Formats: sequence, structure tokens, C-alpha cells
Amino acid sequence: MNIEQIYTGCLAQGAYYIESKGEVAIIDPLREVKPYLNRAKQNDAKIKYIFETHFHADFVSGHLTLAKETGAPIVFGPNAKPSFDAIIAEDEQEFKLGDVTIVAIHTPGHTMESTTYLLRDKNGKDHAIFSGDTLFLGDVGRPDLAQKMGVLTEKDLAGFLYDSLREKIMPLADDVIVYPAHGAGSACGKNMMKETVDTLGNQKQMNYALRADMTKEEFIAEVTEGLLPPPQYFPANVKLNKEGYEDIDEILNRGIHELSPDAFEVAANETAAVILDVRHQGDFAKGHIPRSIFIGLDGSFAPWVGALIADIKQPILLVTEEGREEEAITRLSRVGFDNTLGYLKGGFESWKKAAKEYDTVHSITAEQFKKELAENKQPVFDVRKKSEYLSEHVLDANNTPLDFLNDHLAEFPDTPFFIHCAGGYRSMIAASILKSRGIHNLIDVKGGFKAIREAGVAVSEFVCPSTL
Repeated sequence: MNIEQIYTGCLAQGAYYIESKGEVAIIDPLREVKPYLNRAKQNDAKIKYIFETHFHADFVSGHLTLAKETGAPIVFGPNAKPSFDAIIAEDEQEFKLGDVTIVAIHTPGHTMESTTYLLRDKNGKDHAIFSGDTLFLGDVGRPDLAQKMGVLTEKDLAGFLYDSLREKIMPLADDVIVYPAHGAGSACGKNMMKETVDTLGNQKQMNYALRADMTKEEFIAEVTEGLLPPPQYFPANVKLNKEGYEDIDEILNRGIHELSPDAFEVAANETAAVILDVRHQGDFAKGHIPRSIFIGLDGSFAPWVGALIADIKQPILLVTEEGREEEAITRLSRVGFDNTLGYLKGGFESWKKAAKEYDTVHSITAEQFKKELAENKQPVFDVRKKSEYLSEHVLDANNTPLDFLNDHLAEFPDTPFFIHCAGGYRSMIAASILKSRGIHNLIDVKGGFKAIREAGVAVSEFVCPSTL
């Protein structure tokens, strides 16, 4: 028996490759399926099943493409109603894979079709669970994503989740390994651990949601407390995963369309396309196409695209480092943004060489920020999450979280102001959005709060995030 976790950091997502006696099961595959096909081919193995823990909201799964390529059936748990052929497993239905067994355990709560897959070894011993978004490390799946599917409230779903955990998951042995669908950074939970594999026994000890003496009322209150609104693209991704989508090769063939600076400018002027600049934030600050939006590939690229560009059908024109065009299109497609019209041939340097107009972002070091703040007392805007801000922040700074920046536009003054995040990535995204809205009098602080604190700028007293 071989288990491989295929973790994608940008999405904080874990897919799984399980092989026994030449037979393979894939759990929660990403949209680009070649890695799974190549892995099976390398071992001269056959993909027998494609298991989905639920209809994912934060990414487009590869189940349909993988089924087409391999002929393997797609398996969902009870209550799932996809628009394509699939096995809808019954609770505790068993699936043989080589000399091991995978058992579908219905665990509603995150969504009503959510299912955990229990892996038993050749001796029938419980070995591991693939818990999807039912159980994370340090947390559980948010119970507010399926409300629009019917009349259930988030409290109703949280109640189902409480029962699922206590009746189906917690009775399992402590040495059972937990393989979740997501880790720290995912919007599918609140406060996940950075680790991606753990034992169930350890989770029973340290996961707040698995406290043995916790009542259902306490669980519902704690799980639903502090939930931020889900990203706007989540419902669209659920729809794609439930009803179908284009093959990723078709998306790539359409998007890999190079445009000269003149053609790129025409496309930008004649379509409603967003110009998406995915280079490093430092390069964007030094020069970029006016009104372009920065979301760098070397960060949580796809989730931020999904959170900030509401419509997955939005046409997109790309500015990338040369050679990273296909990567950008692939990662956009992971969250359902399939309408890339093309990319700037030769990158931003070709734009400059063509003598096209360009813009910059005024960025300063944390040491300069300390000096200017003392001399001028200009306003400071912190675009980190509220929890980050509350744990520690520059004295008198305003908190305008990037996720909800559009709700704060009226708060930015006509005079110069400072803007920062934790490390510099999110503040450059915010700067690009503000400049696209005509707000140019901003000053970005390089290195974000980490550099600000190291520079000795006065900050609030630290408060442990777990106590907030």
C-alpha cells in the first residue's frame, strides 16, 4: 500500500494518490490531471476510482477530466446530485482497491454530501481517514457554504457537523492518520495548522472542535463565531464541480495567445478585460501598465484572484515574467477563471521598449517609514486581516482588510498616506486596486509589518490570536 499526499501550496489543498496491488484511487484531484496519470503510468498501475469528498467551492476539481482519461468511475457520498454519471455511495459502502478497502463514511455538516473516506489495510485494520473539509488539523470545515442549497442555516449545518464528528470520526482509534483536504491559508476554515498530516489522537487532544466535554450548543457557537463571508467565487466553483467544465487543455490552447504591445493595448481598450500583472511585487512597483491589477504568482495567487475578481467569466489579459504564461493560465483555471484572452509578448519590458505609458508605486523602506511617520504623522492603513491587526498593529493605524478593500474606499484621504500588510504582497495588491480607482497618493511600505516592527516603529501590545 502506498499513500501520497499531493499538496498544492497556492490553494493549501491536498489531493491523494493511493495504490495497492497495481490499483489506484485518487481523492480530490486538481483540475490538471497529468501528474496523477503520469504517476500511475510510472508504476504500471491503473486508476480504478476517483473519490470526491464533496462539491468543492474553493477550486475546480479534476474528476471529470480524469474519468474521461481513465474510464474510472467518480464516487461521491450520499446526498450528492451531480449532473454527470457517478457512483453515489451509501453510508459505509466499501470499495476494494488491491488488498485494501476504502469505506465511504457520510459526514454531513460542511456540506450535506460531505463524506470521509476510511482506508483499511489488508488485515482490515483502520489505517487512515481522508477527511475532506469535515475535519482539518486544528479546525473543522466552515458550515456556512451550503445554505443557499436549501433552507438550512449555518447553525443547522454546524449541528450536523457536531454529530458527524462525534458519531463517525471520534470513535475511531487514536493511531488513525488524518489526511485533510486543506491546510493553513485555506478559506474553508478559520485557524488551521500549518502541518498537513496528523494522528486522530493528537487532534482529539488539541483541536478545539473535538473536545470530549463539548456540548452541541458550545460547538455551534464556537464553529460559527468569527466566520468571514466566503469568497465570491465559491458558488461558481461549486456549480462547475457539480455540472461540468471545459477540459484544461482547451483553456490553455485559448489562453496561450501572445500579443504585441500594440495588440495588447487594443485588446485592453476594446474589451472589458482586466489586465492582471502576476510578476513580483517589487517589479510591479517599479513599473506597470496603468490601471493593471497586481496579484503575484509567488503568493496565494489563485485564492486572491477568486476573492477580488468576482466574476469567473471576467476576460483577463496577462502580464507575466517570460516563461510563466502557462503557469498563470493553469493556476487561474484551478479556481474557474477560464477566460484568458492572451498575454503580453516579451513581458513588461516590451511595453517599455514600445514607449507605452506606464505607472509606478511609491514604495519606501520600514526605516524611511519610521522617519516620515514621526515627522509628518500621515495616516497609516493596514490591509491585513482583522485578526492580524488586533494581535498587533502600528499605533493609530486604520484596518482596511484587503478582502473588503472596496468597502473602505471612502476612508482613504486626498493627502498622502501609508499602506502596509504583513510582508509586502497584499499591500501591493491593495495599491494596484486603489490606483485603478484613481487613488494615487499612497506610499507602500516594503516588507510590511515584519519590517516595520524590526525597524522599531511603535506598535500595540501583542495579543495572542487564539485569545481574540
